[in-house]
Amino acid sequence: MPLTMNREVFITCAVTGSGGTQDRSPHVPRSPEEIANSAIAAAKAGAAVVHCHVRDPETGAPSRKLEYYREVTDRIRGADVDVVLNLTAGMGGDMVFGDTEAPLPLKDNGTDMIGASERVAHVAECLPEICTLDCGTMNFAEADYVMTNTPGMLTAMGRMMTELGVKPEIEAFDTGHLWYAKQLVKDGVLDAPALVQLCMGVPWGAPDDLNTFMAMVNNVPDDWTFSAFSLGRNQMAYVAAAVLAGGNVRVGLEDNLWLGKGELAQNWQLVERAGTIIENMGARVIGPAEVREKLGLTKRAPKG
Repeated sequence: MPLTMNREVFITCAVTGSGGTQDRSPHVPRSPEEIANSAIAAAKAGAAVVHCHVRDPETGAPSRKLEYYREVTDRIRGADVDVVLNLTAGMGGDMVFGDTEAPLPLKDNGTDMIGASERVAHVAECLPEICTLDCGTMNFAEADYVMTNTPGMLTAMGRMMTELGVKPEIEAFDTGHLWYAKQLVKDGVLDAPALVQLCMGVPWGAPDDLNTFMAMVNNVPDDWTFSAFSLGRNQMAYVAAAVLAGGNVRVGLEDNLWLGKGELAQNWQLVERAGTIIENMGARVIGPAEVREKLGLTKRAPKG
């Protein structure tokens, strides 16, 4: 199908993620204060949306603690810059199997399986404008780790998000995830038009070659809003690809640690570079107020 370039583009900054990057760069934020400060700097550099996980401040390991999410939320909302807050809801569906001859019982180290209400507890507590919904189960890079999101779990979580008035950002790691996302909308679990993030190049989901990317794009309904990203060295290339294909962009340290060869990045630098690419393509970077109007979001005031 012919491409229709997006001329009004918003940037999402994925601030820290939950992967094992905490010891690979000093710029990966760990504490709630560091995460919030990095998100605020990204917003000042042009990010309209900040996507936040939380980590243990001492070890940098991924965390689900409500108090960490509360602190990040309050610090961002109390800042002197406006930004749309997007919290992950991807934690709590992690299964690590035993070896190939004895896959059960699951390994304690890395397995984190909880119920739908607990997976959404921080969303109910903080009420971000957006939260993520990983729309399928898949193998990840690790040999025995499976990200687990069953249809039943996604239906339950999706209904909770919709009832809370928080817009789900569907995380689609492969075409089947988009297929099921459309079913969730058809079933009335998610409202239309939906918001989707095309997650490219994540082992072992959709590879980030352009043929696969366009297959993903062509499976997004015309009235939905989509963003896209790829990992590592292809992060900035996908800024251009996403805009050209009609979408929005995501950059940040969750997906890529490098600004250039041998040069570790900070989040604000990645946002700034993405903005330059977008503007050099003849498009305009839009801000949080325009994103709220586009997606039907309601700005939340700081707690207190």
